[in-house]
Amino acid sequence: MRGICKRFGEVRALDQVSFSIRAGQVSALLGENGAGKTTLMQVLAGVQPPDDGEVELDGKAVSLRGPQQAIALGVGMVHQHFQLVPTMTVAENVLLGCPRPRLWLGRRAAHEELTALAAQHSMSIDPAAPVWTLAVGQRQQVEILKVLHRGARVLVLDEPTAVLTPLEIEPFFDALRALVSAGAAVALITHKLREVLAVASTVTVLRRGRVVAADLPVDTVDEERLGALILGEGEVDGEAGRAWSGAPRSVTSSPAAAAQTPRLSLRRVEARGPRGELALRALDLEVGSGEVLGVAGVSGNGQRELAEVVVGLRAATSGAILVDGAEVSGWSVRRRLDHGIGYVPEDRQRSGVSAGLSVMHNLALRRYRRPPGRALCDWGALAAHAAAQVEAHDIRVASLQQPAGQLSGGNAQKLILAREIDAGPRLLVAAQPTRGLDLGAAAAVRARLAALAQGGCAVLLISEELDELLELAHRVAVLYRGHVAGTLQRDEATPERLGRLMLGQEASL
Repeated sequence: MRGICKRFGEVRALDQVSFSIRAGQVSALLGENGAGKTTLMQVLAGVQPPDDGEVELDGKAVSLRGPQQAIALGVGMVHQHFQLVPTMTVAENVLLGCPRPRLWLGRRAAHEELTALAAQHSMSIDPAAPVWTLAVGQRQQVEILKVLHRGARVLVLDEPTAVLTPLEIEPFFDALRALVSAGAAVALITHKLREVLAVASTVTVLRRGRVVAADLPVDTVDEERLGALILGEGEVDGEAGRAWSGAPRSVTSSPAAAAQTPRLSLRRVEARGPRGELALRALDLEVGSGEVLGVAGVSGNGQRELAEVVVGLRAATSGAILVDGAEVSGWSVRRRLDHGIGYVPEDRQRSGVSAGLSVMHNLALRRYRRPPGRALCDWGALAAHAAAQVEAHDIRVASLQQPAGQLSGGNAQKLILAREIDAGPRLLVAAQPTRGLDLGAAAAVRARLAALAQGGCAVLLISEELDELLELAHRVAVLYRGHVAGTLQRDEATPERLGRLMLGQEASL
Protein backbone atom coordinates (compact mmCIF):
# COMPACT_ATOMS: atom_id res chain seq x y z
CA MET A 1 0.00 0.00 0.00
CA ARG A 2 1.56 3.30 -1.13
CA GLY A 3 0.60 6.85 -0.18
CA ILE A 4 -2.90 5.94 1.01
CA CYS A 5 -5.07 8.96 1.92
CA LYS A 6 -8.58 8.86 3.33
CA ARG A 7 -10.76 11.70 4.55
CA PHE A 8 -14.08 11.70 6.35
CA GLY A 9 -15.39 15.24 5.99
CA GLU A 10 -12.72 17.49 7.48
CA VAL A 11 -11.04 14.62 9.32
CA ARG A 12 -7.98 13.17 7.61
CA ALA A 13 -7.99 9.56 8.82
CA LEU A 14 -5.02 8.50 6.67
CA ASP A 15 -2.30 10.83 5.41
CA GLN A 16 0.15 9.36 2.87
CA VAL A 17 0.30 5.97 4.60
CA SER A 18 2.42 3.17 3.18
CA PHE A 19 2.32 -0.37 4.52
CA SER A 20 3.82 -3.65 3.28
CA ILE A 21 2.76 -7.24 3.91
CA ARG A 22 5.05 -10.02 2.74
CA ALA A 23 4.45 -13.67 2.01
CA GLY A 24 5.53 -15.92 4.85
CA GLN A 25 5.47 -13.13 7.44
CA VAL A 26 3.22 -11.55 10.06
CA SER A 27 3.27 -7.76 9.71
CA ALA A 28 1.91 -6.06 12.84
CA LEU A 29 0.06 -2.74 12.65
CA LEU A 30 -0.01 -0.74 15.90
CA GLY A 31 -1.40 2.57 17.08
CA GLU A 32 -3.80 4.26 19.46
CA ASN A 33 -7.56 4.24 18.93
CA GLY A 34 -8.22 6.59 16.05
CA ALA A 35 -4.71 6.25 14.62
CA GLY A 36 -6.12 4.87 11.35
CA LYS A 37 -5.33 1.14 11.62
CA THR A 38 -8.79 -0.21 10.89
CA THR A 39 -9.42 2.36 8.16
CA LEU A 40 -6.18 1.34 6.43
CA MET A 41 -7.12 -2.33 6.56
CA GLN A 42 -10.64 -1.54 5.34
CA VAL A 43 -9.04 0.06 2.29
CA LEU A 44 -7.04 -3.13 1.75
CA ALA A 45 -10.15 -5.31 2.18
CA GLY A 46 -12.19 -3.22 -0.25
CA VAL A 47 -14.55 -1.87 2.41
CA GLN A 48 -13.38 1.76 2.07
CA PRO A 49 -12.19 3.34 -1.19
CA PRO A 50 -9.04 5.44 -0.79
CA ASP A 51 -9.07 9.11 -1.79
CA ASP A 52 -5.51 8.78 -3.03
CA GLY A 53 -2.71 6.24 -3.22
CA GLU A 54 -2.51 2.75 -4.67
CA VAL A 55 -2.51 -0.89 -3.63
CA GLU A 56 -0.17 -3.38 -5.28
CA LEU A 57 -0.55 -7.15 -5.13
CA ASP A 58 2.43 -9.21 -6.28
CA GLY A 59 3.91 -6.05 -7.78
CA LYS A 60 0.84 -5.16 -9.86
CA ALA A 61 -1.49 -2.25 -9.10
CA VAL A 62 -5.03 -3.38 -8.29
CA SER A 63 -8.32 -1.54 -7.78
CA LEU A 64 -10.34 -2.84 -4.85
CA ARG A 65 -13.91 -1.70 -5.43
CA GLY A 66 -15.51 -3.93 -2.82
CA PRO A 67 -14.91 -6.85 -0.43
CA GLN A 68 -15.90 -9.44 -3.05
CA GLN A 69 -13.35 -8.12 -5.49
CA ALA A 70 -10.74 -8.06 -2.72
CA ILE A 71 -11.35 -11.69 -1.79
CA ALA A 72 -11.33 -12.64 -5.49
CA LEU A 73 -7.83 -11.14 -5.64
CA GLY A 74 -6.79 -13.07 -2.53
CA VAL A 75 -7.27 -10.51 0.28
CA GLY A 76 -9.52 -11.53 3.19
CA MET A 77 -10.27 -9.85 6.52
CA VAL A 78 -11.15 -11.65 9.76
CA HIS A 79 -13.05 -9.18 11.91
CA GLN A 80 -12.78 -8.92 15.69
CA HIS A 81 -16.49 -9.64 16.10
CA PHE A 82 -17.34 -12.95 14.48
CA GLN A 83 -19.70 -12.97 11.51
CA LEU A 84 -21.09 -16.48 11.83
CA VAL A 85 -24.62 -17.91 11.90
CA PRO A 86 -24.75 -19.85 15.20
CA THR A 87 -27.50 -22.27 14.17
CA MET A 88 -25.68 -23.34 10.99
CA THR A 89 -22.86 -25.90 10.81
CA VAL A 90 -19.22 -25.09 10.22
CA ALA A 91 -19.48 -26.23 6.60
CA GLU A 92 -22.61 -24.16 5.96
CA ASN A 93 -20.96 -21.05 7.40
CA VAL A 94 -17.83 -21.51 5.32
CA LEU A 95 -19.76 -22.12 2.09
CA LEU A 96 -22.33 -19.39 2.70
CA GLY A 97 -21.88 -16.52 0.26
CA CYS A 98 -19.51 -18.28 -2.10
CA PRO A 99 -19.86 -17.02 -5.68
CA ARG A 100 -20.51 -20.56 -6.89
CA PRO A 101 -23.50 -22.54 -5.52
CA ARG A 102 -21.32 -24.49 -3.10
CA LEU A 103 -24.27 -25.46 -0.90
CA TRP A 104 -25.39 -27.80 -3.66
CA LEU A 105 -22.20 -29.84 -3.33
CA GLY A 106 -22.56 -33.24 -1.75
CA ARG A 107 -22.34 -33.02 2.04
CA ARG A 108 -19.59 -35.65 2.21
CA ALA A 109 -17.46 -33.93 -0.44
CA ALA A 110 -17.81 -30.56 1.28
CA HIS A 111 -16.87 -32.02 4.66
CA GLU A 112 -13.85 -33.80 3.22
CA GLU A 113 -12.70 -30.62 1.50
CA LEU A 114 -12.93 -28.54 4.68
CA THR A 115 -11.35 -31.22 6.87
CA ALA A 116 -8.36 -31.34 4.54
CA LEU A 117 -8.11 -27.53 4.43
CA ALA A 118 -8.20 -27.33 8.22
CA ALA A 119 -5.56 -30.04 8.60
CA GLN A 120 -3.33 -28.29 6.07
CA HIS A 121 -3.27 -25.25 8.38
CA SER A 122 -2.98 -27.15 11.69
CA MET A 123 -6.64 -26.68 12.65
CA SER A 124 -8.99 -29.30 13.99
CA ILE A 125 -12.62 -28.53 13.18
CA ASP A 126 -15.63 -30.79 12.67
CA PRO A 127 -17.42 -29.45 9.55
CA ALA A 128 -20.72 -30.97 10.74
CA ALA A 129 -20.67 -29.24 14.15
CA PRO A 130 -23.19 -26.42 14.70
CA VAL A 131 -21.29 -23.19 15.34
CA TRP A 132 -23.12 -22.53 18.61
CA THR A 133 -21.54 -25.67 20.10
CA LEU A 134 -17.98 -24.50 19.42
CA ALA A 135 -15.61 -22.80 21.84
CA VAL A 136 -14.59 -19.23 21.02
CA GLY A 137 -11.18 -20.31 19.74
CA GLN A 138 -12.79 -22.81 17.37
CA ARG A 139 -15.18 -20.16 16.06
CA GLN A 140 -12.22 -17.99 15.23
CA GLN A 141 -10.73 -20.88 13.26
CA VAL A 142 -13.97 -21.10 11.31
CA GLU A 143 -13.65 -17.41 10.41
CA ILE A 144 -10.12 -18.03 9.17
CA LEU A 145 -11.26 -21.09 7.22
CA LYS A 146 -13.89 -18.95 5.50
CA VAL A 147 -11.29 -16.64 3.93
CA LEU A 148 -8.82 -19.47 3.25
CA HIS A 149 -11.53 -21.43 1.46
CA ARG A 150 -12.04 -18.46 -0.84
CA GLY A 151 -8.36 -18.54 -1.75
CA ALA A 152 -7.07 -15.70 0.43
CA ARG A 153 -3.29 -15.30 0.36
CA VAL A 154 -3.31 -12.05 2.34
CA LEU A 155 -5.12 -12.25 5.69
CA VAL A 156 -6.01 -9.25 7.84
CA LEU A 157 -6.63 -10.20 11.48
CA ASP A 158 -8.28 -7.53 13.63
CA GLU A 159 -7.64 -8.07 17.38
CA PRO A 160 -7.73 -11.87 16.92
CA THR A 161 -6.99 -12.77 20.56
CA ALA A 162 -9.38 -10.30 22.19
CA VAL A 163 -11.93 -13.04 22.94
CA LEU A 164 -9.57 -15.96 23.55
CA THR A 165 -8.60 -17.53 26.87
CA PRO A 166 -4.90 -17.98 27.72
CA LEU A 167 -5.15 -21.68 26.87
CA GLU A 168 -6.57 -20.86 23.43
CA ILE A 169 -3.99 -18.22 22.50
CA GLU A 170 -1.00 -20.53 22.02
CA PRO A 171 -2.90 -22.95 19.73
CA PHE A 172 -4.00 -19.90 17.75
CA PHE A 173 -0.38 -18.79 17.46
CA ASP A 174 0.53 -22.29 16.23
CA ALA A 175 -2.15 -22.07 13.54
CA LEU A 176 -0.90 -18.59 12.60
CA ARG A 177 2.66 -19.87 12.26
CA ALA A 178 1.39 -22.72 10.08
CA LEU A 179 -0.36 -20.20 7.84
CA VAL A 180 2.75 -18.12 7.23
CA SER A 181 4.88 -21.25 6.81
CA ALA A 182 2.52 -22.19 3.98
CA GLY A 183 3.22 -18.83 2.33
CA ALA A 184 0.35 -16.66 3.57
CA ALA A 185 0.91 -12.96 4.25
CA VAL A 186 -0.71 -11.80 7.49
CA ALA A 187 -1.49 -8.28 8.75
CA LEU A 188 -2.09 -8.27 12.50
CA ILE A 189 -3.91 -5.43 14.30
CA THR A 190 -3.57 -5.69 18.07
CA HIS A 191 -3.03 -3.67 21.25
CA LYS A 192 -1.18 -6.56 22.93
CA LEU A 193 2.50 -5.87 22.48
CA ARG A 194 3.67 -9.19 23.91
CA GLU A 195 1.78 -10.98 21.15
CA VAL A 196 3.43 -8.78 18.54
CA LEU A 197 6.85 -9.75 19.84
CA ALA A 198 5.81 -13.42 19.91
CA VAL A 199 4.54 -13.85 16.34
CA ALA A 200 5.27 -10.82 14.15
CA SER A 201 8.24 -10.33 11.85
CA THR A 202 7.88 -6.58 11.35
CA VAL A 203 5.99 -3.72 13.03
CA THR A 204 4.51 -0.54 11.57
CA VAL A 205 3.17 2.16 13.91
CA LEU A 206 0.53 4.75 13.03
CA ARG A 207 -0.16 7.92 14.96
CA ARG A 208 -2.96 10.29 13.99
CA GLY A 209 -3.21 8.88 10.50
CA ARG A 210 0.50 8.98 9.71
CA VAL A 211 3.28 6.41 9.78
CA VAL A 212 5.77 7.10 12.57
CA ALA A 213 7.70 3.84 12.19
CA ALA A 214 7.64 1.49 9.20
CA ASP A 215 8.68 -2.14 8.86
CA LEU A 216 10.69 -2.29 12.08
CA PRO A 217 12.17 -5.79 12.53
CA VAL A 218 10.64 -7.24 15.67
CA ASP A 219 14.01 -8.28 17.05
CA THR A 220 15.10 -4.61 17.19
CA VAL A 221 12.32 -3.41 19.53
CA ASP A 222 10.81 -4.24 22.91
CA GLU A 223 7.49 -3.40 24.60
CA GLU A 224 8.77 -0.14 26.05
CA ARG A 225 10.08 1.07 22.69
CA LEU A 226 6.81 0.15 20.93
CA GLY A 227 4.79 1.89 23.61
CA ALA A 228 6.86 5.05 23.20
CA LEU A 229 6.27 4.99 19.44
CA ILE A 230 2.53 4.50 19.85
CA LEU A 231 1.99 7.33 22.35
CA GLY A 232 4.86 9.59 21.36
CA GLU A 233 8.32 9.85 22.85
CA GLY A 234 7.32 12.42 25.48
CA GLU A 235 4.16 10.65 26.64
CA VAL A 236 5.45 7.53 28.31
CA ASP A 237 5.72 8.50 31.94
CA GLY A 238 3.50 7.38 34.80
CA GLU A 239 0.68 4.88 34.42
CA ALA A 240 0.60 5.07 30.62
CA GLY A 241 4.33 4.46 30.52
CA ARG A 242 3.98 1.31 32.59
CA ALA A 243 1.01 0.01 30.63
CA TRP A 244 3.13 -2.06 28.27
CA SER A 245 6.20 -2.78 30.37
CA GLY A 246 6.82 -6.39 31.24
CA ALA A 247 7.49 -5.64 34.90
CA PRO A 248 4.71 -6.76 37.25
CA ARG A 249 3.02 -3.99 39.12
CA SER A 250 0.30 -3.60 41.71
CA VAL A 251 -1.66 -0.37 41.61
CA THR A 252 -4.13 -1.44 44.29
CA SER A 253 -3.05 -1.95 47.87
CA SER A 254 -4.57 -4.60 50.10
CA PRO A 255 -8.07 -3.67 51.30
CA ALA A 256 -7.86 -2.12 54.74
CA ALA A 257 -10.88 -3.75 56.29
CA ALA A 258 -11.17 -7.28 54.99
CA ALA A 259 -12.82 -8.46 58.22
CA GLN A 260 -15.66 -5.92 58.01
CA THR A 261 -19.12 -6.69 56.67
CA PRO A 262 -18.79 -7.12 52.90
CA ARG A 263 -19.91 -4.13 50.86
CA LEU A 264 -21.59 -6.48 48.34
CA SER A 265 -22.87 -10.00 49.00
CA LEU A 266 -24.58 -12.30 46.52
CA ARG A 267 -26.08 -15.38 48.13
CA ARG A 268 -27.28 -18.24 45.93
CA VAL A 269 -28.36 -15.79 43.23
CA GLU A 270 -29.98 -17.13 40.10
CA ALA A 271 -31.14 -15.22 37.01
CA ARG A 272 -32.25 -15.98 33.48
CA GLY A 273 -30.62 -14.77 30.29
CA PRO A 274 -32.19 -13.05 27.27
CA ARG A 275 -33.49 -16.33 25.83
CA GLY A 276 -34.93 -17.57 29.11
CA GLU A 277 -32.01 -19.86 29.89
CA LEU A 278 -30.58 -20.06 33.42
CA ALA A 279 -27.61 -17.69 33.15
CA LEU A 280 -26.62 -17.48 36.86
CA ARG A 281 -26.74 -20.64 38.95
CA ALA A 282 -26.65 -20.47 42.77
CA LEU A 283 -23.96 -17.81 42.54
CA ASP A 284 -22.13 -16.65 45.68
CA LEU A 285 -19.83 -13.61 45.66
CA GLU A 286 -18.55 -11.08 48.19
CA VAL A 287 -16.68 -7.80 47.68
CA GLY A 288 -15.28 -5.87 50.62
CA SER A 289 -14.77 -2.16 51.13
CA GLY A 290 -11.61 -1.07 49.31
CA GLU A 291 -11.38 -4.37 47.44
CA VAL A 292 -11.25 -5.03 43.73
CA LEU A 293 -12.84 -8.39 42.99
CA GLY A 294 -12.04 -9.46 39.46
CA VAL A 295 -14.47 -11.63 37.54
CA ALA A 296 -12.99 -13.69 34.71
CA GLY A 297 -14.63 -16.00 32.24
CA VAL A 298 -15.10 -16.79 28.59
CA SER A 299 -17.70 -14.44 27.13
CA GLY A 300 -21.24 -15.74 27.60
CA ASN A 301 -20.77 -17.47 30.95
CA GLY A 302 -22.96 -15.07 32.95
CA GLN A 303 -20.82 -11.93 33.16
CA ARG A 304 -23.39 -9.60 31.63
CA GLU A 305 -26.19 -11.05 33.73
CA LEU A 306 -24.10 -10.66 36.90
CA ALA A 307 -23.54 -6.95 36.27
CA GLU A 308 -27.18 -6.33 35.41
CA VAL A 309 -28.49 -8.22 38.44
CA VAL A 310 -26.36 -6.18 40.83
CA VAL A 311 -27.38 -2.86 39.26
CA GLY A 312 -31.04 -3.84 38.93
CA LEU A 313 -31.36 -4.01 35.15
CA ARG A 314 -32.16 -7.72 35.38
CA ALA A 315 -34.28 -9.38 38.05
CA ALA A 316 -32.84 -12.22 40.13
CA THR A 317 -35.21 -15.20 40.11
CA SER A 318 -33.91 -16.38 43.49
CA GLY A 319 -31.26 -15.62 46.08
CA ALA A 320 -30.32 -12.43 47.89
CA ILE A 321 -28.29 -9.34 46.94
CA LEU A 322 -27.02 -7.23 49.85
CA VAL A 323 -25.21 -3.89 49.73
CA ASP A 324 -23.84 -2.77 53.10
CA GLY A 325 -26.16 -5.30 54.70
CA ALA A 326 -29.33 -3.97 53.03
CA GLU A 327 -31.30 -6.41 50.86
CA VAL A 328 -31.63 -4.63 47.50
CA SER A 329 -33.04 -7.41 45.31
CA GLY A 330 -36.47 -5.76 45.07
CA TRP A 331 -35.20 -2.20 44.67
CA SER A 332 -35.48 -0.12 41.50
CA VAL A 333 -32.38 0.92 39.56
CA ARG A 334 -32.75 4.51 40.76
CA ARG A 335 -32.96 3.47 44.41
CA ARG A 336 -29.84 1.32 44.02
CA LEU A 337 -27.95 4.21 42.43
CA ASP A 338 -29.05 6.49 45.26
CA HIS A 339 -27.79 3.82 47.69
CA GLY A 340 -24.28 4.20 46.28
CA ILE A 341 -24.03 1.75 43.37
CA GLY A 342 -22.19 2.96 40.27
CA TYR A 343 -22.16 1.26 36.90
CA VAL A 344 -19.81 1.21 33.90
CA PRO A 345 -21.62 -0.91 31.27
CA GLU A 346 -19.76 -3.11 28.80
CA ASP A 347 -21.32 -1.39 25.76
CA ARG A 348 -20.40 2.24 26.31
CA GLN A 349 -21.98 3.54 23.10
CA ARG A 350 -25.38 1.87 23.55
CA SER A 351 -25.68 1.85 27.33
CA GLY A 352 -23.03 4.16 28.78
CA VAL A 353 -23.67 7.46 27.04
CA SER A 354 -26.64 9.10 25.37
CA ALA A 355 -25.05 9.60 21.95
CA GLY A 356 -27.26 12.47 20.84
CA LEU A 357 -26.87 14.49 24.02
CA SER A 358 -23.93 16.80 24.62
CA VAL A 359 -20.93 16.05 26.78
CA MET A 360 -22.32 18.52 29.32
CA HIS A 361 -25.69 16.77 29.51
CA ASN A 362 -24.12 13.31 29.73
CA LEU A 363 -22.00 14.41 32.66
CA ALA A 364 -25.15 15.62 34.41
CA LEU A 365 -27.14 12.39 34.13
CA ARG A 366 -26.39 11.44 37.75
CA ARG A 367 -26.97 14.99 39.07
CA TYR A 368 -30.09 16.42 37.47
CA ARG A 369 -32.44 15.22 40.23
CA ARG A 370 -30.46 17.00 42.91
CA PRO A 371 -31.68 20.37 44.25
CA PRO A 372 -32.79 22.81 42.98
CA GLY A 373 -34.55 20.17 40.86
CA ARG A 374 -35.24 19.49 37.22
CA ALA A 375 -37.52 22.48 36.63
CA LEU A 376 -34.95 24.99 37.91
CA CYS A 377 -31.75 23.91 36.19
CA ASP A 378 -28.81 26.30 36.63
CA TRP A 379 -27.22 26.04 33.20
CA GLY A 380 -24.18 28.04 34.21
CA ALA A 381 -23.48 25.71 37.13
CA LEU A 382 -24.04 22.73 34.85
CA ALA A 383 -21.49 24.01 32.34
CA ALA A 384 -18.97 24.80 35.11
CA HIS A 385 -19.40 21.31 36.55
CA ALA A 386 -18.89 19.71 33.13
CA ALA A 387 -15.79 21.82 32.44
CA ALA A 388 -14.28 20.78 35.77
CA GLN A 389 -14.94 17.11 35.07
CA VAL A 390 -13.49 17.32 31.57
CA GLU A 391 -10.31 18.87 32.93
CA ALA A 392 -9.98 16.58 35.95
CA HIS A 393 -10.42 13.40 33.92
CA ASP A 394 -8.60 14.53 30.75
CA ILE A 395 -11.65 14.02 28.54
CA ARG A 396 -10.65 15.38 25.15
CA VAL A 397 -13.62 17.13 23.56
CA ALA A 398 -14.12 19.77 20.89
CA SER A 399 -16.55 21.60 23.20
CA LEU A 400 -18.96 20.87 26.03
CA GLN A 401 -21.77 20.91 23.44
CA GLN A 402 -20.16 18.16 21.34
CA PRO A 403 -22.50 15.12 21.07
CA ALA A 404 -21.14 12.27 23.19
CA GLY A 405 -21.61 9.90 20.26
CA GLN A 406 -18.76 11.69 18.47
CA LEU A 407 -16.20 10.93 21.19
CA SER A 408 -13.53 8.29 20.73
CA GLY A 409 -13.90 5.09 22.75
CA GLY A 410 -11.33 6.16 25.30
CA ASN A 411 -12.86 9.60 25.86
CA ALA A 412 -16.37 8.14 26.08
CA GLN A 413 -15.14 5.71 28.73
CA LYS A 414 -13.46 8.48 30.70
CA LEU A 415 -16.71 10.46 30.55
CA ILE A 416 -18.66 7.52 31.98
CA LEU A 417 -16.13 7.01 34.77
CA ALA A 418 -16.10 10.72 35.57
CA ARG A 419 -19.89 10.72 35.89
CA GLU A 420 -19.93 7.66 38.14
CA ILE A 421 -17.03 8.84 40.31
CA ASP A 422 -18.70 12.24 40.73
CA ALA A 423 -21.74 10.45 42.21
CA GLY A 424 -19.55 9.12 45.06
CA PRO A 425 -20.13 5.37 44.72
CA ARG A 426 -19.63 2.93 47.56
CA LEU A 427 -19.77 0.06 45.06
CA LEU A 428 -18.77 0.30 41.39
CA VAL A 429 -19.67 -2.41 38.89
CA ALA A 430 -17.24 -2.04 35.96
CA ALA A 431 -17.93 -4.36 33.00
CA GLN A 432 -15.18 -4.64 30.37
CA PRO A 433 -13.99 -1.10 31.18
CA THR A 434 -10.99 -1.09 28.80
CA ARG A 435 -12.36 -3.17 25.92
CA GLY A 436 -11.11 -1.74 22.63
CA LEU A 437 -9.09 1.05 24.26
CA ASP A 438 -5.52 1.88 23.35
CA LEU A 439 -2.64 1.74 25.81
CA GLY A 440 -2.92 5.27 27.15
CA ALA A 441 -6.70 5.28 27.56
CA ALA A 442 -6.69 1.82 29.15
CA ALA A 443 -3.99 2.84 31.62
CA ALA A 444 -5.96 5.96 32.57
CA VAL A 445 -9.13 3.94 33.22
CA ARG A 446 -7.26 1.37 35.32
CA ALA A 447 -5.64 4.11 37.37
CA ARG A 448 -9.09 5.58 38.13
CA LEU A 449 -10.40 2.20 39.25
CA ALA A 450 -7.37 1.67 41.47
CA ALA A 451 -7.81 5.12 43.04
CA LEU A 452 -11.47 4.38 43.77
CA ALA A 453 -10.56 1.18 45.61
CA GLN A 454 -7.82 2.93 47.57
CA GLY A 455 -10.46 5.45 48.66
CA GLY A 456 -12.64 2.68 50.11
CA CYS A 457 -14.99 1.93 47.22
CA ALA A 458 -15.68 -1.73 46.47
CA VAL A 459 -15.06 -2.52 42.80
CA LEU A 460 -16.59 -5.47 40.97
CA LEU A 461 -14.35 -5.65 37.88
CA ILE A 462 -15.70 -7.89 35.11
CA SER A 463 -13.10 -8.29 32.40
CA GLU A 464 -11.90 -10.68 29.72
CA GLU A 465 -8.41 -9.15 29.93
CA LEU A 466 -6.49 -11.40 32.30
CA ASP A 467 -3.54 -9.02 32.50
CA GLU A 468 -5.95 -6.35 33.70
CA LEU A 469 -7.40 -8.62 36.38
CA LEU A 470 -3.97 -9.74 37.57
CA GLU A 471 -2.87 -6.10 37.76
CA LEU A 472 -5.85 -4.65 39.62
CA ALA A 473 -7.72 -7.37 41.50
CA HIS A 474 -7.09 -8.54 45.04
CA ARG A 475 -9.00 -11.73 44.24
CA VAL A 476 -10.22 -13.22 40.96
CA ALA A 477 -13.44 -15.23 40.71
CA VAL A 478 -13.97 -17.28 37.55
CA LEU A 479 -17.45 -17.74 36.09
CA TYR A 480 -18.16 -20.95 34.20
CA ARG A 481 -21.67 -21.69 32.97
CA GLY A 482 -23.18 -19.23 35.40
CA HIS A 483 -21.54 -20.33 38.64
CA VAL A 484 -18.25 -19.57 40.36
CA ALA A 485 -15.81 -22.26 39.28
CA GLY A 486 -13.17 -20.96 41.69
CA THR A 487 -11.79 -17.88 43.44
CA LEU A 488 -8.06 -17.21 43.61
CA GLN A 489 -6.05 -14.75 45.66
CA ARG A 490 -3.87 -12.44 43.60
CA ASP A 491 -0.67 -14.31 44.48
CA GLU A 492 -2.28 -17.64 43.52
CA ALA A 493 -3.68 -16.54 40.18
CA THR A 494 -1.77 -17.26 36.99
CA PRO A 495 -3.05 -16.98 33.40
CA GLU A 496 -2.72 -20.73 33.00
CA ARG A 497 -4.67 -21.57 36.14
CA LEU A 498 -7.35 -19.01 35.37
CA GLY A 499 -7.57 -20.37 31.84
CA ARG A 500 -8.22 -23.89 33.10
CA LEU A 501 -10.99 -22.61 35.36
CA MET A 502 -12.49 -20.62 32.51
CA LEU A 503 -12.73 -23.79 30.42
CA GLY A 504 -14.05 -25.90 33.30
CA GLN A 505 -10.87 -27.97 33.44
CA GLU A 506 -10.03 -27.44 37.12
CA ALA A 507 -12.13 -28.43 40.12
CA SER A 508 -13.80 -25.66 42.12
CA LEU A 509 -11.45 -24.13 44.68
